[in-house]
Amino acid sequence: MKDSRKFLRQCTYCREYKKKEDLIRITKNYETNEIEINTGKITGRSVYICKNRECLEKALKKKKIEASLKTKVPEEIKENLYNLLKK
Repeated sequence: MKDSRKFLRQCTYCREYKKKEDLIRITKNYETNEIEINTGKITGRSVYICKNRECLEKALKKKKIEASLKTKVPEEIKENLYNLLKK
């Protein structure tokens, strides 16, 4: 029997498994230690968050993203995440 979660990713906040297209990937680059929002091309420690405002707000408020990346998320990245959801 095939594991249906094999090609899915888990949201950092709500813990739901979803397709990569339905999530936003946030990565801490190993080489520069910078946090970036990306499409999967950058290597490093990554977290996924749902593409809904409620999930993002709660994840930022409870510092789930910071805990997973083991570093502080800059305000610029937070603004970019909110702008990404407005589209």
